[in-house]
Amino acid sequence: MAFQYLRSVIFVGQMYLMLAVFAVVGLPIGVLGGRSGAVLVARGYCHWVRLSARWLVGLRSEIRGEVPSGDVLIASKHQSFFDIILIFSAVPRGKFIMKKELVWTPFVGWYAYLIGCIPVDRAKRGKAIRGMLDAAKNGRMQGGQLIIFAQGTRVAAGAKVPYKIGAGMLYKELGQVCVPAATNVGVFWPRRSMLRKPGLAVVEFLPPIEPGLKTGDFMERIADEIETASDALMAEAGFIVPPEGREA
Repeated sequence: MAFQYLRSVIFVGQMYLMLAVFAVVGLPIGVLGGRSGAVLVARGYCHWVRLSARWLVGLRSEIRGEVPSGDVLIASKHQSFFDIILIFSAVPRGKFIMKKELVWTPFVGWYAYLIGCIPVDRAKRGKAIRGMLDAAKNGRMQGGQLIIFAQGTRVAAGAKVPYKIGAGMLYKELGQVCVPAATNVGVFWPRRSMLRKPGLAVVEFLPPIEPGLKTGDFMERIADEIETASDALMAEAGFIVPPEGREA
């Protein structure tokens, strides 16, 4: 365990170092190449993280299901930074609904702006939802795969947290197909630990949901499908979720 912890520290250190390298070296591509250039640089970094996780800590990664390639909404489970990496490395033109504070994060904030991410001030609640909807419909960078974490935050493996209405509002307002996404990455990449565990981290894209459902029916469906699939992936990884779950 001590050796794995040391490997994890090395992995995390180089991950942040390479974030700065990719961001600075790739900035001319990101700026001059527009959104496509920024996406190229960001996806390159995501692939680096996946490769280095495998080499340094034995954490392999896999994408399952049909990867969305058109203009769709992706409603995903969020357990750690690694599911962000996996999803963005898979889709061709991804952009995230993200918390506003990340706009001011060095390197991350730069590319979030360049690829068209939509910042949300979660403290404002109702106004935040309205602003999110307006930005999604009238944003400067329309098109591609809009990714929202349906529970509104990272959720530890095995924890049960309600799904937020934001995903349902986007589904209704945009009138787009929604692709739910499940994951088990929190089993190997815990929220509040430096330790990275070996194994197979998976993001699975589930069958698409066509537009037209009532908001309540849609929310019930994504919660059931994402939680069921995520629990199955975690069980595959050796993590058994209690029937009643636990608090985050």
